[in-house]
Amino acid sequence: MSIIGDKIHRIRDFRGMTQKQLGMAVGFDEKSADVRIAQYESGTRTPKQALVELLAEALDVNPRFLADDEILGAEGVMMMLFELDEHYPISIEDCEDEDGNRRKGIVFGSILMTDLLSEWQRRKKDLADGKISKAEYTEWKLNWPKTTDDCGKHEPAKEWRNLKAT
Repeated sequence: MSIIGDKIHRIRDFRGMTQKQLGMAVGFDEKSADVRIAQYESGTRTPKQALVELLAEALDVNPRFLADDEILGAEGVMMMLFELDEHYPISIEDCEDEDGNRRKGIVFGSILMTDLLSEWQRRKKDLADGKISKAEYTEWKLNWPKTTDDCGKHEPAKEWRNLKAT
């Protein structure tokens, strides 16, 4: 499965859609809709940018979330961090996790990155504390940055909380 194919599959499942429903939502013929989506999910085919935009709209996600970035392996993550260091200076710090294990932490020398990471930290804590559901946390990530509220400083452009559950 390709990276973008895996993302399409995970989000489609999260949205409770079948391959046929998603395929028809992006304009494929009913007879071939499920086959076409299966091809993208399996990596047999790669969607062009116009289709990625349609898929993002049908799946109700930020199109950038579907980007087929090669960062999932450790080498890809390191390359991404090297590039980020060029724009947002990074320092690597020694730290310990909650079990006392030695770890490395990354500190960005950017107020903007600190603010963005602070909101992510808050969402992860809210999830761990049961203040938001896994589905709400996922929704927040799928539509970020429209879901950001800058740690409660303003209303998000896109609602992501299930108001009935909170």
